[in-house]
Amino acid sequence: MTDKRKILITCALPYANGYIHLGHLVEYLQADFWARFQNMRGHECVFICADDTHGTPIMVKAREMKITPEALIAQSYKEHTQDFADFQVQFAHFGSTNSEENRLLCEYFYKKMQEGNHTRTQLIQQLYCNHDKMFLPDRFVKGTCPKCGAKEQYGDSCDVCGSTYSPSDMKEVHCSMCGNAPVLKDSESIFFKLNDFKAYLEEWIPKHCSGEISKKMLEWFNEDLKDLDISRDEPYFGFAIPGTNNKKFFYVWVDAPMGYMSTTEQWAKAQGKTLKDIWQDPSREIYHFIGKDIARFHTIFWPAFLKAAEFRSPNQVFVHGHLMVNGEKMSKSKGTFIAARTYLNHLNPEYLRYYYSTKLNSSVDDIDLNLEDFTGRVNSELVGKITNLGSRGGQMLKKKMDGVMSEPDAEGKKLIAHAQKTAEAIAAHYEARDFAKALTEIRGLADDANKYFDEKAPWKTLDTDPAGTKQVITTTLNMFRLLAIYLKPVLPYYSDKVAKLLNESSYQWSDLNKVLTNCPINDYEHLATRIEADKVKAMIEEGKKINEELQAAKKAASTATPKAAAAPAAATVEVRPAEIEFADFDKVDLRIGQVIEAEEIKEADKLLRLKVDIGEGQIRQIISGIKAAYKPEQMVGRKVLVCVNLKPRKMKFGMSEGMILAAGTGGSDLFVLSADDGAQVGQRVK
Repeated sequence: MTDKRKILITCALPYANGYIHLGHLVEYLQADFWARFQNMRGHECVFICADDTHGTPIMVKAREMKITPEALIAQSYKEHTQDFADFQVQFAHFGSTNSEENRLLCEYFYKKMQEGNHTRTQLIQQLYCNHDKMFLPDRFVKGTCPKCGAKEQYGDSCDVCGSTYSPSDMKEVHCSMCGNAPVLKDSESIFFKLNDFKAYLEEWIPKHCSGEISKKMLEWFNEDLKDLDISRDEPYFGFAIPGTNNKKFFYVWVDAPMGYMSTTEQWAKAQGKTLKDIWQDPSREIYHFIGKDIARFHTIFWPAFLKAAEFRSPNQVFVHGHLMVNGEKMSKSKGTFIAARTYLNHLNPEYLRYYYSTKLNSSVDDIDLNLEDFTGRVNSELVGKITNLGSRGGQMLKKKMDGVMSEPDAEGKKLIAHAQKTAEAIAAHYEARDFAKALTEIRGLADDANKYFDEKAPWKTLDTDPAGTKQVITTTLNMFRLLAIYLKPVLPYYSDKVAKLLNESSYQWSDLNKVLTNCPINDYEHLATRIEADKVKAMIEEGKKINEELQAAKKAASTATPKAAAAPAAATVEVRPAEIEFADFDKVDLRIGQVIEAEEIKEADKLLRLKVDIGEGQIRQIISGIKAAYKPEQMVGRKVLVCVNLKPRKMKFGMSEGMILAAGTGGSDLFVLSADDGAQVGQRVK
């Protein structure tokens, strides 16, 4: 056992504009496993988090709901904290970025940026919606890509060709909220001079990130780093920037990471300490758990902010992959985009905690929640192998005998000693966040215990050899106890029930050194039961129903006729999509194709290069903007819908000879439309 460590860990702050879903839980559960393990080992590990509460989407949603932003985030806070509690995620403190501590911290950081001459102002032109009376962030602008002509693209990048651009460069621009054409309007923005920290970050990143993430982030350093616009115009739900007469507000990606520190400060105050007592303590380790989609913010912007404000940076930024369900991106239409509460309505949270622990490691690879595998693993491993030891041994001792353990037999002592010697190997896996390897070791011990129990067959010797039978049961319950201790970071409530069964207090890692002998046990209480397939099916159906209701509400809102806004004719752009006749649509030639090769275009963030068999010996090269949603290996062999008579387009990375159909809002929320396995390649679709 090493000296006591002081550790502070954080997770990315969930946005107050939506619900917690199973994808989010990949992060919060792995951080919870790690924090609980550290505390079991006798260290002080403080796990903090908060709701991310500012920004235009919060303001707009509150306006739609006819409530204040404060009411919206209060409702979200209640739902989020309940979801986390019900999934047994144990925060030392869960705060909000809409706090006085966070406001003062933002102002302090800004002051230090100014004192270091790390800010500048610049007059820029931004799109402004006269109807909604606001400047439009990139994601509230839609239009036609200026490079490839794809329609209904967001204001910062094209999901079809991968181009990036300014919203003002687009054609047929319109506000995504009301549909009206915006105008260009001057605005003086405040920029953080990120390039001032280029040399510092080039040295910092490799020391504080994994090799894979470090390599990816350093790709930005081939040229000067672009200054970051840290201001947003009114109206905006957030903190006003000092000296701007409440006309400018801190961009949400400024005050959100500050939430790590302000929430730490709230926790520190409760301990009679200050923020600097905790954050600036050189003996305290600080770690961020985040998803790979926000790595840039946490490994480039955030450490630069901290440096500017003369605060220490985290020891490491731990980056994880995304969640797949049944081998595909989570799908709302298929019901696999599952809210935490939807899951809880049907299944035990410990089952997901257990399953995730068997899949998670320290890499940035995506993990797959295969629902059939999930059911099988929980039933065969957690219930059939592990829980069964306690159930059979505990009930036999209590109901068939006097309820008092004796001592292990000679073979049992060797079995227990081996299980105890595995402690440091399991601890090393937990420490490295390689939970899958830890669970492999634990399952191996469970297999050993079951083999011992089955070979001894104590149910056969109850009458002929009660003393020997009791020794076998004593060995079995000791093994079950060790498994419960090893599993406590993953299954804390389960472990506490085992401790209650065996008349013990909540387990610490040091309890592994003990062997129970001559101890009375309590009545066995339910620990885990098999997952029934109909419960999983009901969960999926509820997910589909919720999505259908949300889509219907969204469609109703989008088809409502917006109030026309007065705007100077010279500054507007015609935004209404041109109507087409059915005969025009009938010209589109859609066929079943099969992807035979797929590779990522490394120079592009969003593009895959595919070779698609469209029948009759025809192979087409198609460049598709689906990289954020699919890995190349996920596309190979897939039957897809292809528009085969689209005019070939010469792109930077080669010729694209068609289009694969997909649906979604873009980026990772994109779903390729697949054909049934029985569909014939080359078959025309009408």
